[in-house]
Amino acid sequence: MKTIGIIGNGPKNMLPDLTQYNHEIDSWIGADRGALYLAQSNIHMDIALGDFDSVSNEERQTINKHAKDVLTYSPEKNYTDLEIAIQIASEQQVDRILLFGVTGGRLDHELMNIQLLYQLLQNDVEGRIVDKTNQIQMIESGEYTIESHGYTYISFIAFTNKVEGLTLEGFEYPLTEQTIEWGSSLCISNKLSQKKGTFSFREGILLLIKSCDTIQ
Repeated sequence: MKTIGIIGNGPKNMLPDLTQYNHEIDSWIGADRGALYLAQSNIHMDIALGDFDSVSNEERQTINKHAKDVLTYSPEKNYTDLEIAIQIASEQQVDRILLFGVTGGRLDHELMNIQLLYQLLQNDVEGRIVDKTNQIQMIESGEYTIESHGYTYISFIAFTNKVEGLTLEGFEYPLTEQTIEWGSSLCISNKLSQKKGTFSFREGILLLIKSCDTIQ
């Protein structure tokens, strides 16, 4: 399974320790200031890209030292730096993309970044957003096994108008064949009652969010 890590321009204090993910990521892409975050973590990236309007000349030199290739774009473009990074990664026969530095800043960017998970889902690429307190994934209908992996809460949010036939087993608040609609808070802040649980649904698309109250 080929995995690419992409670092966006979000607040640095929301990033987990990126070096902890080196063992599972085959290549890194830094988008704009995200490339600087990688360089500051002493992680060499295959590609640094963006308009780089958020970095100084000195910081740009630091990025250049840690990037195999640097792609510079005009600030006036139709796509965000992050979306360009995803497009480039998707052309590399990737199986999974982990997105860091895409939450906690401007709300318009954060909401758009979450929606980019849908783009990955349509391209049969597993996409996941990771920050210090959350992990977000978009999932199509099916049956899945889930573990907490250190997160306290597990929430399910309808991304489509309806998610039908949602069943939760091994949770503190189980469900059987439940329909949840867009805007429903029914499945917020659930917890596993044992080491592993299962969930399944027949129709729709879910946002699966693992979270914790304190920074890991």
